[in-house]
Amino acid sequence: MPATLSLRQARRIALAAQGLDKGRPAGPVTSRTVGRTFARLQLVQIDSVNVLARSHFLPFFSRLGNYDRTILARMSGSQPRRMMEYWAHEASFIRPEHFQDLLLWQKRKWVGAAAMDPELRDDVAGKVLDTLSLGRAMTAAELTAGIGHVEVRRDENWGWNWNAVKRVLEYLFEAGLISSASRTEQFERRYALTSRVLPPGLSLEEAPDPVQAMHRLIDAAAQAHGIGTVKCFADYFRTPVKAAASSVEHLVSIGRLEPVTVPGWDRQVFLHTEARIPRRAAGRALLSPFDSLVFERRRLEELFGFHYRIEIYTPEHRRRFGYYVLPFLLGEAIVARVDLKADRAAGKLLVRSAYAEPDAPPRTAVELAAELELMAAWLGLDGIVVSQAGDLAGSLAAALHQPFRSAPLSGNTGRVACVSPVD
Repeated sequence: MPATLSLRQARRIALAAQGLDKGRPAGPVTSRTVGRTFARLQLVQIDSVNVLARSHFLPFFSRLGNYDRTILARMSGSQPRRMMEYWAHEASFIRPEHFQDLLLWQKRKWVGAAAMDPELRDDVAGKVLDTLSLGRAMTAAELTAGIGHVEVRRDENWGWNWNAVKRVLEYLFEAGLISSASRTEQFERRYALTSRVLPPGLSLEEAPDPVQAMHRLIDAAAQAHGIGTVKCFADYFRTPVKAAASSVEHLVSIGRLEPVTVPGWDRQVFLHTEARIPRRAAGRALLSPFDSLVFERRRLEELFGFHYRIEIYTPEHRRRFGYYVLPFLLGEAIVARVDLKADRAAGKLLVRSAYAEPDAPPRTAVELAAELELMAAWLGLDGIVVSQAGDLAGSLAAALHQPFRSAPLSGNTGRVACVSPVD
């Protein structure tokens, strides 16, 4: 008979697995601390939207607070690499030891050059590989110039307006032949042969067994979740559900996973045997729309009663909460959501809307205000501007600055809140 866990226990397990059950480190955040956090998460998703901060920076802020973002550049751009890029839960930074396992199970051929003329594709690929074999990592633009590629563009839609070289680079990246050695300040990849990106000790010479590779990926996903369903574990690295289900059965048989029941969770649930069950959760965090805690929306709603959708691709007039909305976690509940934007030119963190959840505690505005101040400091912004949209906006502005004003005080570089129309 499977053990029964309460819904609150399941929440705390999930938060502990993600490193969100405790307060942040009291002292300076070191490279080792960032590395441990990444090892716990297994991956962080990459996204091009930079309205607040690059998405892969935010999960570390949520868990660690004010940390040095250049640590991630060193972890992903110098040897021995502790992070590398590949397809996982969409484009992601992954732990290098997962690369070959993912290579067997990720099929994203639509991203690259599968539909290109094979002769053109192979010709460009050969030139790219020959150029990169000389040693220097190069961007797509540098490779285009380096191989002397000149393209007559047609009126057809070429994906994201990529030229043939960029499409071939994505094709070679998906095939695992090349990888990203680092990123430019504009966040462009510098491509290199994968054999030169992998840390010492990892080799491409022997391909792993696909079944064993899936076992490792699902075990890692289950560790990152703590508790979840087959669909939860499969979704973490975007692996096929049927193969993931077979791996779950195997992990149960060897004692890595344990079937449990959770009232209100109407699917079969599994607990990782290394998962912690804290007596309480005392964390506080703004969560990126691409945070791994919110990857699987159905799981998020079943665990926290929080319905969440990213509205970036929703027409503005149909958005309910805003463009770049971050859930606000307080303790073991998600109590609010805020639409944020970094106005770098003005040096302000813009709160374009703020909404409380139905059961949000009275201290929500004060706690959210403190979290926004921490975020503004981390982003190097000297003030916070609160717009009128949302039922939490007024109390949030009051918590940030007394009295509530229609404009920021001249010269004030501390806690600032003002009413402004939603832009």
